[in-house]
Amino acid sequence: MTKILVTGATGNIGRSTLKHLLKRVPANHLAGLARNPVQAADLIAEGIDIRQGDYFDQNNLVRAFAGIDKLMLVSATAFTDRNTQHHNVISAARQAGVGHIVYMPIIRKAGSAFTLPEVTGEDIFAEDRLKSSGLTYTLVRHPPFLESIPFYLAGNACETGVHVPAGSGKAGFASRDDLAEAHAVVLSQAGHENRTYSLFGGPAVSFADVGRILSEISGNPVPFVPGADEDYIAHLMAAGLPQPAARFALAWVQGINAGEWDREPGDLENLLGRKPVTPTEFLRASYGAAGA
Repeated sequence: MTKILVTGATGNIGRSTLKHLLKRVPANHLAGLARNPVQAADLIAEGIDIRQGDYFDQNNLVRAFAGIDKLMLVSATAFTDRNTQHHNVISAARQAGVGHIVYMPIIRKAGSAFTLPEVTGEDIFAEDRLKSSGLTYTLVRHPPFLESIPFYLAGNACETGVHVPAGSGKAGFASRDDLAEAHAVVLSQAGHENRTYSLFGGPAVSFADVGRILSEISGNPVPFVPGADEDYIAHLMAAGLPQPAARFALAWVQGINAGEWDREPGDLENLLGRKPVTPTEFLRASYGAAGA
């Protein structure tokens, strides 16, 4: 049977992907890569082979990928020299004899000039490197995470309102867990070779829609308060976010407002065989029992 390795095993996406793989693949055919395997004690207890490795150490990666047939490359964190890290993983996989890499870039709208700092350019680099490597690949493109909505809003939006830059665009947000389950499907099945999926959740919502949903959940009006970009930065910083993180959030919100991820479920729903978690379901779980 195919031996599958998931990188970033101690992070949200990597850990969840392995958890979903356990439902589909015997544990002795699964491996994970972690900088600190001690943090993967729960996965080791399940029988998963956790191997030590760092994206910046290519020689170590070659050893860690020994005997692996299919590899899930969990994207490196923004602002950490993603190009070097992704290049190292792809090169090491090829050296180690890995046959197939699954990679998770951000979804890009065809023909759009929108660029997400520290994400878009680095994703394009990784995709080009992967396609020129000679390896079989699958691209599982991600929309913005549902879990990022509280980050974009900052503070308790049910009390303070939805303060974002003006715009009416929508996004087909998806939950990390649904995306991880889709990864597990692709990794555990044949038939996904050299294919590209756009894993939109749905229904697509705008920030004004988020305000309406929060109003229904809380039982009180939650105003949608559109403003200028610098007002948004100030709002996030007042909630305790450092300026670089606030500007990163602004870039995502600008993309959402521009409709960069305005699509309904298709590939994600097909891979899961069910409807993905909706924004209303996520927001109800996140913001409270008041409207439950």
